[in-house]
Amino acid sequence: MANNSNAQATAPASFEAAMAELAQLVSQMEAGQLPLEASVAAYARGSELVKYCAAQLDKVESQVKVLEGDMLKPFSADGAGEGGQ
Repeated sequence: MANNSNAQATAPASFEAAMAELAQLVSQMEAGQLPLEASVAAYARGSELVKYCAAQLDKVESQVKVLEGDMLKPFSADGAGEGGQ
């Protein structure tokens, strides 16, 4: 019956899947392809996806902090390569 909306209510399989779904929703909304009720549902789903992605990024940031001794270091292309020549 409501398989499509039920499938969308589930958590995404991964950060990348959430970003892809979010990009698709934004594209549809910007193009005006959705009727009003579908736009509201898409907005709600997009909000859920943004929260999921933010939580995943926070989790990864915490893991990086642990790996770096609780001190994030800025990325430097010169220091990370083969000498910078």
